[in-house]
Amino acid sequence: MTQRFTLRAILLASALAVAPAAMAETPADVLVVAAQIDDIISLDPAQAFEFSGIDVTNNLYDRLVDFDPMDLKAGIKPSLAESWEVSEDGKTITLTMREGVKFQSGNPVRAEDAAWSLQRAVKLNLSPAFILNQFGFTPENVDQMITADGNKLVLKLDQPYAQSFVLNCLAASVGSVIDKETAMQHAEGDDFGHAWLNTNSAGSGPYSLAGWRPNEQVQFAVNEGYWQGAPAMKRVIVRHVQESSAQRLLLEQGDIDVARNLSPTDVDGISGNDKLAVQDELRGHILYMGLSQKDPLLQKPEVVEAMKYLVDYQGMEGSFLKGQWKIHQNFLPEGYLGASEDNPWTYDVAKAKQILTDAGVTSGTVKTMVRDIPEYLNVAQALQASMAEVGLTLEIQQMTGAQVLDAYRARQVPIFIGEWGPDYSDPNTNASTFAINPNNADDAKLSQLAWRNSWAVPEDMNKATIAATLEGDTDKRVQMYLDLQQEYREIAPIIPLFQKVQQSVMQKNIQHWTAGGSVSNVFYRQVTKG
Repeated sequence: MTQRFTLRAILLASALAVAPAAMAETPADVLVVAAQIDDIISLDPAQAFEFSGIDVTNNLYDRLVDFDPMDLKAGIKPSLAESWEVSEDGKTITLTMREGVKFQSGNPVRAEDAAWSLQRAVKLNLSPAFILNQFGFTPENVDQMITADGNKLVLKLDQPYAQSFVLNCLAASVGSVIDKETAMQHAEGDDFGHAWLNTNSAGSGPYSLAGWRPNEQVQFAVNEGYWQGAPAMKRVIVRHVQESSAQRLLLEQGDIDVARNLSPTDVDGISGNDKLAVQDELRGHILYMGLSQKDPLLQKPEVVEAMKYLVDYQGMEGSFLKGQWKIHQNFLPEGYLGASEDNPWTYDVAKAKQILTDAGVTSGTVKTMVRDIPEYLNVAQALQASMAEVGLTLEIQQMTGAQVLDAYRARQVPIFIGEWGPDYSDPNTNASTFAINPNNADDAKLSQLAWRNSWAVPEDMNKATIAATLEGDTDKRVQMYLDLQQEYREIAPIIPLFQKVQQSVMQKNIQHWTAGGSVSNVFYRQVTKG
């Protein structure tokens, strides 16, 4: 694999090198993307859980159900499972496998492969396994709870969950269907082929893995026999380019087709280039402010309320966040089932000061630890200035991402300013972290944002969040999430501020590009060049 990867890279480099710089362009059947992909840890769907890693597995594997890359708003559609049925008691889902689909090895895609793939993810119990564990699957019972019967896959659940909840979770990367025979040929001990799948692929997706060099690039090779039709791009090369300015230069030279991480300044800088286009796509990431309920000042409900009026939402949206974040004051991103569009808070220093004065708060000092990312620091500095106007002092401590996360996960960050991305496409993915905290003790060591901010979620809200996963009527389920978000906005000390807008900048001949919208990840199979 390493030799093939190197040869492909050399051929592409040679093709680009022979053309004059002003006329450089990528081959007609090759898509070259620049992105920040140094977060990739593994390419095994049972472990891949970072944004860039899931971008890769999304294109190597198929899942039982999926999204239409050209109509992401339509929701879940059949994929390797052509249909499904739910038992009368709501606790068994039977999925019928599509006939005639083959893995890239030539092996047929069977219900047995699908069952084994889900069983293996639960047994390996790596980061994304919790998405499946929510349905009562454990390493001890999963062989009985997930079974294959001919061309049917049978899932036995511990409770009658909403069908949409189950299907949305099956569309996550951890639900990818792996070629059992190929993976097990490379198994080491009881790892179910995990070590091998970290750097190889065994899927039925539109592409296979041609090579991965950590912190450098990932290459994909087309699956000519793909059951939904072979993609037009025979190769896809994703290059790790950290700096926005470097991505912009490569784009302007014609050395890449798409740049995924240009800053607002660089996006503005290419506005006069008639050979490039900017595509805005709303993503599911939320930029939020967490107020630790361990801090004596932030414990006061009046301070929490006042802080919501000390954020210059429109000012930030129109300046350093321009084009890449939009005001969104709800924990469910726009595009998700049940997302609220209500944004009740405005920048109002006078109102914040009155709330604090009425509560007897005229001064106080609090600290924030902020990751060294420009937009986070700019938000913190803007907040620092507005807090000063009401007599409050915000001390800003700049740290690396790892340092901030370590402190945050230890509940040691008084004010946290950062980003949260959904783990799967169902509203419970955010509801269960913003609005659930089953145990607020320090030694509970939970992952929920409510726990990290030491917020003892009211029991009624905990129960309402769980109840929403069990509601089978979609309209009623939507209303439950709307009601939940309304109550959350009124009392929660974890405050959503903005939702991410992905600005992909590309050559004008690139067609049918999508970064995955709010609910999915990047798709390459439908991309063409005009």
